[in-house]
Amino acid sequence: MTSPQQPQPQPEPHDTDAPGAGAPTPPAGAPEPPAQPPVQPPAEQPEPRPLAAHPQPEQQAQQPPQQQPAEQAQAQPQPAREAGTMMLQAQQPPAAAPGREAGTMMLQAQAAPQGQPAPHGGPHAPQGAPRDAGTMTLQAQQPPAGPAPQQPPYQPHQPAQQQAQQPPRQQQIPAAWQAAGPGGTAPAYVSPIPVRRTNLGHALASEWTKIRSVRSTMWTLGVLVLLNVGIGLLTSLALAGPDREVAPVLGFAWFGLLLGTLCVIPLGVLVISSEYGTGMIRTTFTACPSRARVLTAKAIVLFTLTFVVTTVSNVLVAVVHAGMLNGPAPTGDQWLRATVGSGLFVAVLCLLALGAGTLLRHSAGAISAMTGLVLLPMLMAVFMIGSESLRPFAAKLIEYSVPNNLGALYDQPFMPDGPSGWQPLLVLLAVTAVVLGGAYAALEKRDV
Repeated sequence: MTSPQQPQPQPEPHDTDAPGAGAPTPPAGAPEPPAQPPVQPPAEQPEPRPLAAHPQPEQQAQQPPQQQPAEQAQAQPQPAREAGTMMLQAQQPPAAAPGREAGTMMLQAQAAPQGQPAPHGGPHAPQGAPRDAGTMTLQAQQPPAGPAPQQPPYQPHQPAQQQAQQPPRQQQIPAAWQAAGPGGTAPAYVSPIPVRRTNLGHALASEWTKIRSVRSTMWTLGVLVLLNVGIGLLTSLALAGPDREVAPVLGFAWFGLLLGTLCVIPLGVLVISSEYGTGMIRTTFTACPSRARVLTAKAIVLFTLTFVVTTVSNVLVAVVHAGMLNGPAPTGDQWLRATVGSGLFVAVLCLLALGAGTLLRHSAGAISAMTGLVLLPMLMAVFMIGSESLRPFAAKLIEYSVPNNLGALYDQPFMPDGPSGWQPLLVLLAVTAVVLGGAYAALEKRDV
């Protein structure tokens, strides 16, 4: 009785590479040849495949089935991968791994053991399945159980708050500075820039720059000269004649000066009221905290400028009248009062306007007040002269008015009982002193 023969797989006609394709089939009843190990087929060059990270089992379990792509849901078992397949996978290192920093990624090549088949399932194979020969794995290494070496963290930029919390570094003070400090042996530091204490001269230079750099100065003084000289020439032409004798000869030279005075009074007001209007007075008092010095400098500059311009124009008019009119020659006192005295009178009147501007601190109000002071007494006296009871009061108004005092300097007063000679100038000086005194007091007490 013979044992049944085991069937042998017949190679297909197209499979020429199968092992034993050309060997003859042994006859029936012949003993089986010894089993030979299978011949490994030659390794083919694997096709390049993209690297894919092998997800952890915990992450796969957490993903809902509806969020997985349809291709993965319908994926069929794939054949074993060839040798040299690259697989990116995170693995937990053993406890005895060398110490590295947390989160270190290590790329490691592992060879598959002999005789184990390749895992199926593609990149989603279970973590414990054997890997192909030449598989590259990328695994995260955890730091060892022992304390890791401490290294200073790299901080490319620190916020301003962290920098502020850091204690300031101790700066080294040079020895020369320490010696020059309090209690040192070296002399104190001296600035190379000259430091000078301010005085009245600096305030005068400042006020002179202001008054000559504004247009109001040119217009007011220009109109004063034009009216004084122009009206004086016209008066001399009207009174000139070989048969007419005029006494005093300089008695009619003040008509143009009276009208010019009405134009120069605004200059005295604007010297200080314009700074109050523009706010420049704050800068002035900051540069020169002494307010009395500021007002004194303004008064000196205004008085000098007005006096020089008025006196020069008065001299020109007096020379013309003395040369064109017939009459007794003027005395030295008459020449002095007609030239210098009238110049002083107009300059002091400008100081009175400066005091009014300091008290009122308003250009229009101060100019109106000064114009009323010059013209209002004469106008009020004209209306009161007709009344018997008011006639003495009206006479006093005329005698001490500005036009009558100016005419008295030229020996041509409206009222013969009023001031004469140099008395009109003294009266105006007294009134101006009172007003300027009030201006100084108000300037020191009031705020700007």
